[in-house]
Amino acid sequence: MNRNFSLWRNRLICLALTLTILLALFVSQSIFQASGKVIASPTFNERRGVWLTNVASPVLFVPGSVNRAIQQLSELHFNTVYPVVWNRGHTFYPSSLAKEMIGESQEPLLNWTRGNVNVLSVILEESHQRGLEVIPWFEYGLMIPKSSLIARKHPDWLTHSQQGAVNTFFQDELKTKNKKQSTNFLEDWIQYNYQKRASQLVWLNPFHPEVQQLIKGLMLELIMQYQVDGVQLDDHFGMPVELGYDPLTIKLYQQEHKGKNPPNNPYNAQWMSWRAKKLTAFMTDLVTTLKTVNPNILISLSPNSYSFSYQNYLQDWKTWIKQGLIDELVLQVYRNDMDSFNQELQESTVKLAHQKISVSIGILSGTLNNPVKIEQIKQQVEKVRQEGFDGVSFFYWESLWGYLSPESPYKRRRVFDEMFRE
Repeated sequence: MNRNFSLWRNRLICLALTLTILLALFVSQSIFQASGKVIASPTFNERRGVWLTNVASPVLFVPGSVNRAIQQLSELHFNTVYPVVWNRGHTFYPSSLAKEMIGESQEPLLNWTRGNVNVLSVILEESHQRGLEVIPWFEYGLMIPKSSLIARKHPDWLTHSQQGAVNTFFQDELKTKNKKQSTNFLEDWIQYNYQKRASQLVWLNPFHPEVQQLIKGLMLELIMQYQVDGVQLDDHFGMPVELGYDPLTIKLYQQEHKGKNPPNNPYNAQWMSWRAKKLTAFMTDLVTTLKTVNPNILISLSPNSYSFSYQNYLQDWKTWIKQGLIDELVLQVYRNDMDSFNQELQESTVKLAHQKISVSIGILSGTLNNPVKIEQIKQQVEKVRQEGFDGVSFFYWESLWGYLSPESPYKRRRVFDEMFRE
């Protein structure tokens, strides 16, 4: 009885929040322009972005690191940051909605290391003062640790495989045997902490009403309370093709198929299409709500290649682009081989996207296991420019010219300065 009351209370809270916002906007201003959908666009010619993550990265946790990072990025002519605001079932800003629905207002480790400092506010203030756009990033999307509070508190929010398994195993980039030691105990401890917690993950069901309300509510909270320039989803905003055999999804399928169960084969074309369309319906509702609140908010997506996204995560981003749900595509092309890198740029779906919206290319600048030489980065940036794309973004901050890089920080910063000098 108490559980049902809590679920209905959460639904009413999210519904009331949405209706209040929409009513206020309807009364105060004309929401839609006569020309139709308003497409947000950057104020510069070339996107030069970088992702700020909490995985294998102390930048959000060490006092002063964010300020120094934004200063260096500005000095080397970057113009965009994509800071993580949602990862592994936690927000990285104080969220009243997360407190209500999950039980924690933000990531506990962030609370411990930064106290009362709102890191997102710091990023926004530093970035906007220096002319950088801030597009908060919902990293990991619907993927959360099995041990997380949200998974333990709401097991019915999870989807699972035909065999009943709810967990998927994630090969984290952090490996103890390959981990480079720093001289900073806090940085070492933070990295170890995230390595330990990243071994096993589960998936929130994107078709569950309360999961949808959570994601939508968090995004509404961001665009209403902070002066963000957009919001970004990535390759984990989907459902692994093996999943979808949970009671809720089966019931939805039965309601639309005269009581029949979903096919046993998760790769059945009709079954894949049905789940992909349900995900697209959620995306449509999400974007419609955000654009109603702020018609100029930029909706960014950072997926893998289309075939991989659809076949593995039922993420039909080609349809999302055709339906006008995305303003910016930042395609992850993390390849060391230049032929493979170029092949990804030539894909027909990428060319289709580039005809309709802004398309940037995500370039791997390095990880703990895969340090990337600056010459490769330079070659890939040059190729992106030759093909006429709208910019680049790098994964991730520490590997640009920090302790993960194979060359000296001075040499790498000099190359970025030469590439991006106006």
